Amino acid sequence: MKGFLLSVFVLFFTTLSAQDISGIWRGHFVQGSGRMTELFGYEDKYKFEVQIIQKNKEVTGVTYSYLTTVFYGKASLVGTFNPNTKKALLEENRLLEVKSQFGSGACIMTCFLQYNKVNGVEFLEGTYSSVSTRDTTNCGSGRVYLRKVDQSDFYKEPFIVELEKSRESRKQPPLVRKDPPAPKPLTDNKPKVNTTEDIAKNEPVEQTPEPLIKNLPVDSTLLPPPAAAKVPKPKDLVLRSNELVKTIFAAKGEITISLYDNGTIDNDTVSVYVNNKLVISKERLTDKPISFNIALDKTNSTQEVVMVAENLGDIPPNTSLMIVKAGGQTYEVRITSTESKNAVVLFKLQE
Repeated sequence: MKGFLLSVFVLFFTTLSAQDISGIWRGHFVQGSGRMTELFGYEDKYKFEVQIIQKNKEVTGVTYSYLTTVFYGKASLVGTFNPNTKKALLEENRLLEVKSQFGSGACIMTCFLQYNKVNGVEFLEGTYSSVSTRDTTNCGSGRVYLRKVDQSDFYKEPFIVELEKSRESRKQPPLVRKDPPAPKPLTDNKPKVNTTEDIAKNEPVEQTPEPLIKNLPVDSTLLPPPAAAKVPKPKDLVLRSNELVKTIFAAKGEITISLYDNGTIDNDTVSVYVNNKLVISKERLTDKPISFNIALDKTNSTQEVVMVAENLGDIPPNTSLMIVKAGGQTYEVRITSTESKNAVVLFKLQE
């Protein structure tokens, strides 16, 4: 997309409680009609950042759009937020900075985004359309992906700094004095040994009764077959908590699983286990798929896929997008994992 992109946002939120959109949202937008265009790459993949402050129903802030070294723009925005419908209108009203090698006019974007919160991580995703401010010609359309973050790619606006100070002051807990636990009474836990003196005093001595029938032959045909050996859990699955993200029921057959970085590519690295067996080892997530297959049948009616974060990337936590193709159906699963918590996706045979 050529030209500076002035943005008009209509944001659709689906949280159950009143949502405050104040903060820093960072990600990107791409031209194209679907997710596959974005996942397999597109030359006009603009990075995008929005810094917002909300007071009652009024919203103000700034936006940044940039594409490597060939384009950079910053604009101020005003708007409103309706806590009942969870919709916000954010409109850039003044161009603050622009540097472009394109030499064409500015464009206005209108974005329709969906709010999601997965394991404490907040996302805004959706579609956009745009027109030129010079002659209202079509500038293109596509998809927008934003994630709420703590840091800016540029610098934090003064209203963001004041917001963080206010939030930090409210987090300070009152000082509570804790008394040390009372010492436990000393006890002698050594088992009592029956001596000859005890026996002489006619004190009872515990004895193991002998079996009524000795050396009884065992018919091995009556014993149940030995259980199949289970693969022991790896250390990362034992030392970390494992949280179930989604259960997918699918028909008998082969399932293809592809993993991508969800949003901004920030060096997230993962390992993947299927039923405790390592199938992906310390792979970096990008916009190119990391794929593997599993099978569901009567023998393997349940498959457990565990995503382990090897790092938190440049923007914690470790986030990824899992695209599952099973029996003609396609599923999208957003996954968040940390250095203390793994993400689990269960696949079960549909009866």
